[in-house]
Amino acid sequence: MKRALLSVWDKQGIVELARVLADNGIEILSSGGTGRVLRDAGIGFFEVAAYTGFPEMMDGRIKTLHPRVHGGLLGRRGIDDQVMQEQGIAPIDLLVVNLYPFSQMAEKNLELADLIEYIDIGGPAMIRAAAKNHACVAVIVDPDDYGMVGPALEKGGFSEQERLRLARKAFAATAAYDAAISNHLYSLDSEFPEVYTRQFIHGRTLRYGENPHQRAAVYGSGGVALQKPIQGKEMSYNNYLDLNAAVGLLSEFEECAAVIVKHNNPCGAAVGESLLGAYVKARDVDPISAYGSVIALNRPVDSALADEITSTFVEVVCAPGFSPDALAIMKKKENMRVLELQTAPKEHEIRTIDGGVLVQHTPPYRENWQVVTDRDATPAELKALTLAWKVCKHTRSNTIIFADQERTLGIGAGQMSRVDAAKIAIDKSLYSLEGSAVASDAFLPFPDTLEVAAAAGATALVQPGGSIRDQEVIDAANAANMAMVFTGIRYFRH
Repeated sequence: MKRALLSVWDKQGIVELARVLADNGIEILSSGGTGRVLRDAGIGFFEVAAYTGFPEMMDGRIKTLHPRVHGGLLGRRGIDDQVMQEQGIAPIDLLVVNLYPFSQMAEKNLELADLIEYIDIGGPAMIRAAAKNHACVAVIVDPDDYGMVGPALEKGGFSEQERLRLARKAFAATAAYDAAISNHLYSLDSEFPEVYTRQFIHGRTLRYGENPHQRAAVYGSGGVALQKPIQGKEMSYNNYLDLNAAVGLLSEFEECAAVIVKHNNPCGAAVGESLLGAYVKARDVDPISAYGSVIALNRPVDSALADEITSTFVEVVCAPGFSPDALAIMKKKENMRVLELQTAPKEHEIRTIDGGVLVQHTPPYRENWQVVTDRDATPAELKALTLAWKVCKHTRSNTIIFADQERTLGIGAGQMSRVDAAKIAIDKSLYSLEGSAVASDAFLPFPDTLEVAAAAGATALVQPGGSIRDQEVIDAANAANMAMVFTGIRYFRH
């Protein structure tokens, strides 16, 4: 390695890298802001403009777009040597580039004329040239990889495998960069772009998919997708699905809460003064279904709770933290997956269908709870309605949820008939439903579901409203002396 070109927007670590290069006798080419940083640090370099004989111009739009730069990156050693020598093109063995921050600047809502100045041209062109010629050139686009340079110099250069790995990363970086620009420009006059491009990173192969004969992998840059167990077996495809469902429901609660999920549906959810109390209540809602489940908790786990969790078979437990004693106890269940809960920014929801994808996002909105019956809900009923409604939002449709003030009492999920969902919730309940509250994820098209719930003992009901037969349902609620609330928001989950 004889020559390196450094041109970065993010100056993190660039001085230290340049010193390593200079100390090893590597000639450095640089320009613009990177050159000023190197000069201020007392590190010698050659200006790109002096090397090319062509001045930087157009407010920096043209700096590196020159045959002496791209020829140095693209020239094949042992093939193009003669033409490079004839044209005065020196080989560039290492390229270090990162790009103008288009995505970050797009978030600032700049005028388009200002934003386009953050579309990098020379950087991606150099990256692609070096990555194409990775048989001869190493290209670094991530400051986290600067640490590779010193060891590479000690052994006489980057290995073929290292250059290939860096080239893959380089092409992924330019692909993501172009995708961000494309998505933004397409979105200027449409909520959803005509062409929608996404890149998913950190891909990891899973043992199998939903079933052993299926192949699967997980990709993602944060949240559930990036989580790996700190104890236990590797996560499976189904584990990730269930954990995603559990974390989504858990996010509804600020108080101590425990959520237990099986097959992508909650089988128990509860709140309490202590996390241990909340967990026991949630588990005991349906202990048979809780066997082999995924647990999500919104407070750190202590030893007492760890004892309770390990008293039965649990597939996955996720929480913001675990005490050392709790982790020691959980090791008794060596296959149980233990993960630390992390959240990620909300993004568009993407689901695959035959031939394409569905894309959905949820803009800010407010529910408008309105009592529509003669009788208002009591404070206790209102608290129970709120809990039932939260769980309802995260359960497969059609769904009916019975709850008291602290826990779900019966869950009917994923039914074609809303009445059947209510009957299943009642049938599965291990507790009296006298005085309970009930939630329906969509409007009640007929009074029958309410009448079934009232017969089981429910005294209050929450639903979106909006049926052409709302008045019939309201009349039925008044006849049963039930309090009923309309929210105006439907929560189908298909």
